[in-house]
Amino acid sequence: MSTRIAFLKGHGTENDFVIVPDPENAIDLPPAAVATLCDRRAGIGGDGLLHVVRSAAHPEAKGMAAEAEWFMDYRNGDGSIAEMCGNGVRVFARYLQRAGHVTEGDLAVATRGGVKTVHIAKDGDVTVGMGRAVLPDGDVTVSVGGRSWPARNVNMGNPHAVAFVDDLAHAGDLRSPPPVSPAAAYPDGVNVEFVVDRAPAHVALRVHERGAGETRSCGTGACAVAVAAARRDGADPTVTGTPTTYTVDLPGGTLVITERPDGEIEMTGPAVIVAEGEIDADWLKAATSA
Repeated sequence: MSTRIAFLKGHGTENDFVIVPDPENAIDLPPAAVATLCDRRAGIGGDGLLHVVRSAAHPEAKGMAAEAEWFMDYRNGDGSIAEMCGNGVRVFARYLQRAGHVTEGDLAVATRGGVKTVHIAKDGDVTVGMGRAVLPDGDVTVSVGGRSWPARNVNMGNPHAVAFVDDLAHAGDLRSPPPVSPAAAYPDGVNVEFVVDRAPAHVALRVHERGAGETRSCGTGACAVAVAAARRDGADPTVTGTPTTYTVDLPGGTLVITERPDGEIEMTGPAVIVAEGEIDADWLKAATSA
């Protein structure tokens, strides 16, 4: 390992990430190293880490290399591996554009949740094809303090429990994972969204992301919320043939979510690169071995 590792910092609706370009998958990033880099006091700080690798160079992505040149090896802020991150994909695409690997227009990005289609618009917004939502059967309940709410189980390549509440303050501090039952519904943990209505087809949310705590934004969570809200409102584009679009306000900004008649979900929002620099590899090694 060299003594310096290039990094960038970016965010999508204030869901922020450490970005580590590593086309040939040559940098070892064990969970402790990722957690150290994402630490907001002892490291760079971020809700997660975007490890930028060519698909052909990563064992988990080789099978997608023919469809997508680049693999988003996404890690949660605690170092754990995640299937997908909607805001992360937008920031990942913005990095590829900044680095000159892609230009405005369409591209494909490989993720553990499959290959995602991305469109970089001239106005700066990035649209991500998030795939189809899966709505597993079975009742789910979310609890905070003495309150409990029925929740919708939605899978967007990663698991979500969506609860509609009267006041976002009812979600509590969201530093710890809100209890969700039955636990068997989410054997690998779950992202929990608390949602209020703002206007027709317009909602707001707070979210606890597994492995990160409360974050300023969650792209897959916004998609899960839009699908749950549409079903609650009696709308299913795959049945009616009419797309539904929801505006979703998050603490860090606003995303627009459209579910098409073919079931595909598109998420549109901003993506920003704010800084770049170098990580001292000796510091990182010492910090993760302490």
